[in-house]
Order: sequence, then structure tokens, then C-alpha cells
Amino acid sequence: MTTSKIVLVTGAGTGLGRAITHALTAAGHRVVVVGRTVATLDEAVASAPGPGGAEPFQADVTDPAAVDALFAWIVERFGRLDVLLNNAGIFGPSKPIDEVAVEDWKQVIDINLTGSFLCAQAAFRQMRTQDPQGGRIINNGSISAHTPRPHTVAYAASKHAITGLTKALSLEGRAHNIAAGQIDIGNAATELTAGIAAGSLQADGSIRPEPTIDAADVARLIAQQVELPLSTNVPFLTVMANAMPYIGRG
Repeated sequence: MTTSKIVLVTGAGTGLGRAITHALTAAGHRVVVVGRTVATLDEAVASAPGPGGAEPFQADVTDPAAVDALFAWIVERFGRLDVLLNNAGIFGPSKPIDEVAVEDWKQVIDINLTGSFLCAQAAFRQMRTQDPQGGRIINNGSISAHTPRPHTVAYAASKHAITGLTKALSLEGRAHNIAAGQIDIGNAATELTAGIAAGSLQADGSIRPEPTIDAADVARLIAQQVELPLSTNVPFLTVMANAMPYIGRG
């Protein structure tokens, strides 16, 4: 029997975040869905299946004050946080490295990396001090945390950095019953990856469509991680479309 947990999912209004939310509520968990757009958050909550439930909270994860307000609300509402899933992220512009504007670089790093750090920091602080102590932090990495696509310097750099964040959280979390891991996803079918399915720049300069996988399959894997005891961790998990170009990117 599943023990209901309090789970925070960032970037939960659409795409993979919404699929994860629905997998978790279907398993009986209480999910706080966070994003910047109220309408999509409300849609994600309204369509979430039982027996669990979802509640929306509008917040910009790059804003330290907004993150503090989010975690204060969670503690007031539920008394604790069991799982954080850092899912919010953007691709940024697809351009050669020498054409990427500094402003675009900063936006990708701010959302993908700094936002994940702020939420992980707040979650770590809460999990370390709550009773019973501990919790789980899962960062959404990417295949690009291992091997970049052409013309995605900011995204690739941010996702490589997420791996360092995951390792630091895992190392420091051991003493406080906090398990930290990362899921690296390749071509889950969402609005974010629609262009990849239509045709994506390859390492050899060609443009070819790539296979995708159902986001619900990824969500089920994450739901399984959420239900693991804190004595068990999955430091890194890679899930991808079987025929996508990844090993060697060709």
C-alpha cells in the first residue's frame, strides 16, 4: 500500500511536469504544482486523477523571495515536504556559440540551474529539520547532461551543472536522511520537444526527425522513485527513446 507523500513539482503546469503530477496523484500522493502561469497550473490540478490530489502555487523559481514564500506555504499547509522534483527548465535559443547573446545565456542558467539550486536549498533546509527527518530530491537533468546537441551551449552547460548539484546534494544529504538523485531524459514527447520530433540538427550537420517516448512512461519511473524508502537512492537514471541518436549523437 502506498504511503501518501507531500511532493513539490516545479514546472508542473504543462508537458512532463503535468504528466509527473498526474502519475503521482494517481498513486495517492499530495502534489504541490508550481509554475509561473496560473491558467496552466489550474488545468493541471483540475485534470489530476485521484486518489491523491494537487494544489497550485504560482511562483518564479528564479526569485529567492518567491521560493521562500512557496516553502513557507508548504510547511504551513502540510507540515513537511517529502519530495522535491526540480523540473522547471527551458531550452533557450538554438544558435552557434558565438551568436548566443549574454542575456539568453543568463536566462537559461537562471531558470535551469539557479532555480533548481534555490528550490533544492530550501527543500534541504526543511528536510534536515523536520520530524521525521529526511526526504528525497530529484533533479531533472537531461541527455544533454552527458552529451550536448549542436547549438545548445547554454542548455548543455546548465544540465552538466545540474549533475554537480545532484552530487553535492547527495553527498551532504547522507547525514540528514536526504536522498538526492537525477533523471536524465531523452526525447519525452512534450510541447518542449515538438521541434525535435519534426526535425533536429544532428552532429553531422543534417536535420532529421528523432523518435520520442510517451511522457507518461517517464512519469511512472519518477513515481517509483518517490515511493522508495529513504534508505534506497537512485543517484542517476537515464531513460530515452530507444532509437534516438545519443551514444555518439549519431
